[in-house]
Amino acid sequence: QVQLVESGGGLVQPGGSLRLSCAASGNIFSVNTMGWYRQAPGKQRELVAVLSSGGSIKYADSVKGRFTISRDTPKNTMYLQMNSLKPEDTAVYYCVYGSLYLEVIRGRGSWGQGTQVTVSS
Repeated sequence: QVQLVESGGGLVQPGGSLRLSCAASGNIFSVNTMGWYRQAPGKQRELVAVLSSGGSIKYADSVKGRFTISRDTPKNTMYLQMNSLKPEDTAVYYCVYGSLYLEVIRGRGSWGQGTQVTVSS
């Protein structure tokens, strides 16, 4: 199986930036998809961004132009660069891995433990 460990969360002021990392280990296939979900109290789970090994990328409308997803394939590490952060971005952010793109956008596959991002003055 695949194990995922997120890091990089924390407290940041509105307008600030954070970079989240997701380190994957285990049975990783060369063709795969990884993505970031977030969930805030009282809100629906939201797919923030998704990136396939083939280079296909999608972002939630709420983060377009502010967040960037990327990966370092040799290191099996995925990143989420978050700029111009807003209080509405406050949530637990989860890394997800799947062998297929469709697995990830449907919330299937392997999940990390999550990392808290808090945007507040």
